[in-house]
Amino acid sequence: MKSYQKLATDIPQPTESYAEEESIDGKPPYLWKLSTWWLGVGLLLMVAGLLSGVTMWVLRQASGGHCGQTPLEKCSVVPEPLRFDCYPERNVVVTKELCESRGCCFIERDQPLGSRSGVPWCFYPPDFPSYTLESLNQTELGMVGLLRRKVKAYYPRDIERLKLSVEFETDTRLHIKITDSTSPRFEVPLEVPQAMKRAENPIYSLEFSKEPFGLLLRRRASGTVLLNTTVAPLIFADQFLQISTVLPSKFLYGLGEHRSSFLHSLNWTTLTLWARDVPPMESYNLYGAHPFYLLMEEGGAAHGVFLLNSNAMEVALQPAPALTWRTIGGVLDFYIFLGPDPNMVIQQYQQVIGFPAMPPFWGLGFHLCRWGYGTSNETWQIVKAMRNYQIPQDAQWNDIDYMEGYRDFTFDPMKFDTLPQLVEDLHKHGQYYVIILDPGISSTNPPGSYWPYDEGLRRGIFINTTQGQTLIGQVWPGFTAFPDFSNPDTYQWWLENLNRFHARVPFDGLWIDMNEPSDFKDGSVDGCSPGKLDNPPYMPAVLGNSLSAKTVCASAKQSASVHYNLHNLYGLMEAKATASALIQIRGKRPLVISRSTFPSQGRYSGHWLGDNRSKWKDMYWSVPGVLSFNLFGIPLVGADICGFSGTTSEELCTRWMQLGAFYPFARNHNTENEKAQDPVAFGSVARTAMKEVLLTRYALLPFLYTLFHRAHLQGHTVARPLFFEFPQDVITYSVDKQFLWGRSLLVTPVLEPGVDSVIGYFPRGVWYDYYTGSSVNSSGESLKMAAPLDHINLHIWEGAILPTQKPGSTTWVSSGNSLHLIAALSQNASAWGDLFWDDGESLDTFERGDYSYLVFNVTQNIFTSTVLHANVEATYITVDVLSVYGVRDEPSRVTVNGKENPFSYLENQVLTVSDLNLNLSQGFSIRWL
Repeated sequence: MKSYQKLATDIPQPTESYAEEESIDGKPPYLWKLSTWWLGVGLLLMVAGLLSGVTMWVLRQASGGHCGQTPLEKCSVVPEPLRFDCYPERNVVVTKELCESRGCCFIERDQPLGSRSGVPWCFYPPDFPSYTLESLNQTELGMVGLLRRKVKAYYPRDIERLKLSVEFETDTRLHIKITDSTSPRFEVPLEVPQAMKRAENPIYSLEFSKEPFGLLLRRRASGTVLLNTTVAPLIFADQFLQISTVLPSKFLYGLGEHRSSFLHSLNWTTLTLWARDVPPMESYNLYGAHPFYLLMEEGGAAHGVFLLNSNAMEVALQPAPALTWRTIGGVLDFYIFLGPDPNMVIQQYQQVIGFPAMPPFWGLGFHLCRWGYGTSNETWQIVKAMRNYQIPQDAQWNDIDYMEGYRDFTFDPMKFDTLPQLVEDLHKHGQYYVIILDPGISSTNPPGSYWPYDEGLRRGIFINTTQGQTLIGQVWPGFTAFPDFSNPDTYQWWLENLNRFHARVPFDGLWIDMNEPSDFKDGSVDGCSPGKLDNPPYMPAVLGNSLSAKTVCASAKQSASVHYNLHNLYGLMEAKATASALIQIRGKRPLVISRSTFPSQGRYSGHWLGDNRSKWKDMYWSVPGVLSFNLFGIPLVGADICGFSGTTSEELCTRWMQLGAFYPFARNHNTENEKAQDPVAFGSVARTAMKEVLLTRYALLPFLYTLFHRAHLQGHTVARPLFFEFPQDVITYSVDKQFLWGRSLLVTPVLEPGVDSVIGYFPRGVWYDYYTGSSVNSSGESLKMAAPLDHINLHIWEGAILPTQKPGSTTWVSSGNSLHLIAALSQNASAWGDLFWDDGESLDTFERGDYSYLVFNVTQNIFTSTVLHANVEATYITVDVLSVYGVRDEPSRVTVNGKENPFSYLENQVLTVSDLNLNLSQGFSIRWL
């Protein structure tokens, strides 16, 4: 029996909720007076338990606002948590004179002058000029309004008249867009659904303030205010757009890509979104941009907000709780998703950006790579050693050292001369080969000697300078040009290059790296222009303090727009072109793994979390990273197992292999000039532990594959935070050292050195040890569990049925093996599960009906398998074993389709029925009496 040690848990109590009163009868909500708004905000903030000063300030606003107050008085009454930064520039020491020149309040605090963290010294007064809502008219889908600014803002080229568009797209989705009413502006070229009719029964209500303009969004069921933008002025200049809102709680997630805890800190934190090539570190903008957040409300409801904008951006968080969006281009194009539970929020988000692609089955196997194998023969030796120890492996990868001179679409004829034979050998063993490609195309070869550059130049598919010349930067091969993936002609050029190389080295998947895009020369070899695009009036908090830091010039010209607008889209556009090319070349599902990402990229690629380090803290950071990308609609995600840079240890790598076996995308990868960290590089104890956990992953692949089917079909998450299934349990809101696969498999890894136990939180209910079936009935508590070096703790939540399979050394071998079904009974002795099965590689199998789908049920001591859809693949598979966890009374007999069958029953209440040999394509029932 598994032993657990219960730990004392301090359970935070949720604050009391407050149901606000209905609107005043007969008064249109958009004509509410400002004092009413301040009162509404104040009630929210009082409920949130802010300082008494907030209450006093709100009451003053309600009883006459700032009338008759001196400038000092009207400033000092603004509570610190509600001070919205009026001077967010980071390259300036903000003085009283500078602040007041913007018409803002200046109050010093006990922190260094110019400090960019903590309460701002320079903040907006309550009467700071904003826009006025001059008109608001009904439309077929919602409303359209006109906003006008009577007093110019302090950023250049502010826009006097704005168009407000509101569409009630569905009962759970609201679309709000603010843009220039007279001139077109850049908008993200993302395919989004178009509403055909107005929502009939929305679960939200929207109200407006006329002057200053603001909107207030409520959840109808609870009255909770989800957005209130009256708390700070709207600013809409050509290169500075800003809007703020208070939040209904502090439980905020998303806003990637960053290295941070899963639950963001609202303690004056700024998150910057600008794709950047940098090894992951805290506080900086990383490889991708995802302007989407999920927020858990008090009581367990959830909502999400997506700003469809690709320009450089920062999101300022403060403890009110409140949030400010700042972007330096485009439009304010918001989608709000009302859930009401977190799973539904993510599904609704993906209904807008697109559901992720179904990966090939082999893509869920174990992948092995390193930079620095040195030769194809050395790579081959690793593959053979993995086979010799019968360690599961589906794909072998190579980093840039396979190339000749680091040039794309080449391989070194001396060191990697046997590469075609290696790939042929992989294919003979049911394995696959993946290569890396960088977007930078070498520009220094003699004319006629390097087709990718010569042909790209001839077709005009490279990014250009402001003068219309090919922009030249520098990456691994030296001087390089950068393909413009916003140009439709680039797709054909990319396809032809890949096709030519595939004829020599028949790769199966593509790893697209350095696609922020990365440039070792800031901007270009000739620098960048002195204009407003490369030197905008406001510079978000980007690493390097320049938009061109380690990338191309923002002023560079692309087919669809300037790079200033398209930078954050570069990885998405390359992924789209790459997936399209792979489909045309192989005629099968593509596997593309990309470093840079943007919303909707899950339709084309997965993601790995970048160049991490072989450190324990990096292993921990990978968990919130994986969870965040599942929020972003990119469920095929993982970190470099054992760490990319630095030297790992046997203990660290063993623990990381155990965790990594439960990344949706599992790849071990490290850098050159470090000792090997593949499983065969270690002693027998560590090697065996790594092999066993990979066999566990491979056994669970039918379950994992079904989760990806649900992600592809409905937008479910694969790796999932605990609060998605337990939204009423506030303790789960901050758990990011454990995660779920789907709704039912709890993974509790060891993330610290030198320990043989681990503490995990178990929400209320019965949890079964995956390996033994022993149960623990938790009241919602933390438990200490044994965790020797050869073990990772896995638990099944009551009521689930997991399809598992006898594991093999590859997914091709495993996929033909018999199934072992595990039913974990709920407290009322029921359970449910399902299985999606197809050939694992063909395109659009669900859409074409070429698949099998089965539903498993347990009720009243009867297990049933019901075939809802069948194809030939299911006829090749048998169900050999059924294990039922939580059978309280030992059965006297078991029948299979009405015939008695041998069984075993253990003291820990596990019933096992073996040697079933039931064809998966036929329904069956198993009963115990």
